[in-house]
Amino acid sequence: MNLFSRKSAMVEPDAALPGREASLLPSPAPHTVLGTSLTGPWTDADGREREIDVIYLAMGCFWGAEEIYWQLPGVVATSVGYMGGSTPNPTYEEVCSGRTGQAEAVMVAYDPSVVSPYDILKVFWENHDPTQGYRQGNDVGTQYRSAIWTTTAEQADVARRTRDAYATVIAERGYPEITTEISDAEGTPYFLAEGYHQQYLDKNPHGYRCHANTGLALPAL
Repeated sequence: MNLFSRKSAMVEPDAALPGREASLLPSPAPHTVLGTSLTGPWTDADGREREIDVIYLAMGCFWGAEEIYWQLPGVVATSVGYMGGSTPNPTYEEVCSGRTGQAEAVMVAYDPSVVSPYDILKVFWENHDPTQGYRQGNDVGTQYRSAIWTTTAEQADVARRTRDAYATVIAERGYPEITTEISDAEGTPYFLAEGYHQQYLDKNPHGYRCHANTGLALPAL
């Protein structure tokens, strides 16, 4: 019961695990599906740097969330990591303890001339249940909370407008209020997860997927 309670309440920053100043991880290998860098910069066939936007999304277990996004046309890279907490450079085991405040997150790098923030966020809202607080389905803990960290003014605007639009739709079906956190990614570090988590479901195609979605569509803006 104590373990369950700890995972179901956000740890106070002064009680969080200390973590470490530097990452323990080697430089990440290229994306196993897309063949691109997990950290950028992203270039075209001639080696010229492309204009790419990045958004960070937490929607439960990051394995299944990343798989959804690497299949979306216009997405040039994805990675999984930890974001929104107090412990720097945490390990997966530390995040699972509920004592870091970090959420399992997906970095989505996309070409805005091909796919829009609305398209990215439509996938987000429709592929998890944003009303569950510190859980998704049977996955319980603060690491499974719903969150959006934006890097552009357009993303921030669309995130709030789609949240409000989706809230109306799901309220009509009896769902409670949306618990998704929406904030600016600036000042919120994203820590890459261990290599075995990256593109996990490409390496383990029969692995675990959690999509505790509502089954309801996001309306057009």
